[in-house]
Amino acid sequence: MKRKIIPYNPKLKELARKLRNNSTLSEILLWKKLKGRQMMGYDFHRQKPLDNFIVDFFCNELFLAIEIDGNSHLDNKAHVNDVRRQKRLEELGISFLRFTDLDVKLNMRNMLDILAGWIEYSEKETHP
Repeated sequence: MKRKIIPYNPKLKELARKLRNNSTLSEILLWKKLKGRQMMGYDFHRQKPLDNFIVDFFCNELFLAIEIDGNSHLDNKAHVNDVRRQKRLEELGISFLRFTDLDVKLNMRNMLDILAGWIEYSEKETHP
């Protein structure tokens, strides 16, 4: 199946760089597990501009975005923005996995198992 090319706003490139340079502890911890194709050989990028948004982590091969939701995402306005952004990116064919900040800090093994299970399921769906 041919994937769509995802447009992105070049004005977000500098903001994405700033976000990478000011990562949260959870983002740093997860990045240590994803970088260098450590997750089942897949290449993930962090703070990736997609359309008019930036996602925490993205794998182009899987069309998968991973978001880590910290305390700021508990605010109703932030939650509404998260839902709107996710819906728009899902319209472009991107799948989402969301984890909380505490999932990453306290339950990394389980979180990585969920991600591995998602990847295995996706591989079976795209290559039966």
